[in-house]
Amino acid sequence: MTHGTIVVTGGSTGIGEAICRDLLATGHRVVSLARRSGAISHPCFETVEVDLADRAATAEAARDVTARHQVTGIVHNAGVIRPALLPDVQLADLDYLANLHLAAAITLAQAALPTMKDAGFGRIVLIASRAALGLATRTAYSATKAGMMGMTRTWALELGPLGITVNCVAPGPIVSDMFHEIVPADSPKKDQLAKSIPVGRLGQPDDVARAVRFFLGADAGFVTGQTLFVCGGTSVGSLAL
Repeated sequence: MTHGTIVVTGGSTGIGEAICRDLLATGHRVVSLARRSGAISHPCFETVEVDLADRAATAEAARDVTARHQVTGIVHNAGVIRPALLPDVQLADLDYLANLHLAAAITLAQAALPTMKDAGFGRIVLIASRAALGLATRTAYSATKAGMMGMTRTWALELGPLGITVNCVAPGPIVSDMFHEIVPADSPKKDQLAKSIPVGRLGQPDDVARAVRFFLGADAGFVTGQTLFVCGGTSVGSLAL
């Protein structure tokens, strides 16, 4: 079985852009759902500009894309952090991240399910985070990213009989725009962090893209409900940002 179109959220920068470029290089048609267009120019690539934290806008974009494309793959990568220590956590931030990380995933999956069911084939990959295991200042972020892991396991049980697999990739720390919002590019903390990682380096967006490519593959049909930590070994021990 081969893919029709693969939808990647947050495909304009960082990890999302790397995933899109990797999929295009391997012959796939890709639609990015993102707040703005990025630098990718390719005949098999399209960007739909949408704020995925807006439930109504997300539903409209999902209807539009699935009406025009045979969507057989979804990679929900779009995300933000909104860091804060517990006394400073804002429930509005929790609502925002729940919409972006969880509700958007549900809406997109629901929109693509009819096509996947008809094809007897589908691949859903949710991009969570190593921070789901716990990290200071990540109350809202870690809660919603852990929620993605739970949805992965539940959907895998529900959709497996239909030929649809659901898996999760949990990166970190990956050098991207989001990373540099927390650790500036010229900060000595960047080298200190790299030395604390078991493999001795920070991750790159392409490290995540390769893991996503595996889960999307037609030959990965016996792997579902799994979370793969692409984190240089930091999920095994502690990590201090």
